[in-house]
Amino acid sequence: MSSATATASGHAPFRLFNAAGAGSFVVICDHASNTVPAELGDLGLGPADLQRHIAWDIGAAGVTELVARRFDAPAVLCGTSRLVVDCNRYPDDPTAIPEVSDGTRIPANESLPAAIRAARVQRYFDPYHAAVAEVIEAALAVGRRPVILAIHSMAPEMSGTFRPWQITVSSGPDRRLADPMLAALRRVAGITVGDNQPYAMDPAEDYSVPVHAVRRGLLHLQIEFRQDEVGSLAGIARWAAIFNEALELALVSV
Repeated sequence: MSSATATASGHAPFRLFNAAGAGSFVVICDHASNTVPAELGDLGLGPADLQRHIAWDIGAAGVTELVARRFDAPAVLCGTSRLVVDCNRYPDDPTAIPEVSDGTRIPANESLPAAIRAARVQRYFDPYHAAVAEVIEAALAVGRRPVILAIHSMAPEMSGTFRPWQITVSSGPDRRLADPMLAALRRVAGITVGDNQPYAMDPAEDYSVPVHAVRRGLLHLQIEFRQDEVGSLAGIARWAAIFNEALELALVSV
C-alpha cells in the first residue's frame, strides 16, 4: 500500500489507519480533517471558522478509527478540509470548491480560474480517491468483497432548524445493508434514528459511495452522526460502540 504523496508544504492528502487490516470492511472518511494546506494560507478565514462544521465533519475521524479497529478494517481518511475541495462531490460540481458555506464567504474560493480548480483536484482530491480505490482493489485481489462504510457527521442545526436525529442512515436505491442497519439501530433505547433524514445519498451529488461501492456492486453503508453527539472523546466512544453493535446485528440479516 502506497503512502500519501505530500505536497510541497508537506501536506498529506490522505491518511491510512490500520492499513494491514484484513477484515470484511473498508472504512472511508471524506471530511476527516479541517487542515488547509500551507500553500493555500487560511482561505481568507479566521481560526474559529476552520473549527466549524463548514471545514470538516466534527468527530467523524474518531468514530472511523474506532470502527476500523473493532472490525480490523483498513480506513482511509481524507487529509484536507472540505473547504479546499470537497472529496464527496464530483470535481465539476460548483459546490466542490464552495464560495459560500452555511452563509460564510470563503474569499480564497471566489471566482477561481479553471486551472486553479483543476490543480486543487489533482493535488488533494485525486490522491485520496486513488488511495480508497487501492485499498478496495487490494481486498478484491485476494478474494474479499469488502463492505464499504462511509462515516460522516452533520451539524445539529441548519438554517435555524434543529435536527433531531442523533444518527442517520443515508442511502440510495441499494438498501441491502441500510434496512437491516436501521432495524438494528431502532432497537437501541433512547436514541432518534433517521432514514435519509435530513438528506439521502444522492448518486448525482455524492461521489465516494456511488463511485467506489455502487459501481462495483459492493455492499455499503453511509452514516451521519450528529456533531453534538460526537464532539468529545466520550461521545465518539459511545456512538462508535452503538454503531459497532448495531452493525454486527445488521450483518446477520444480509
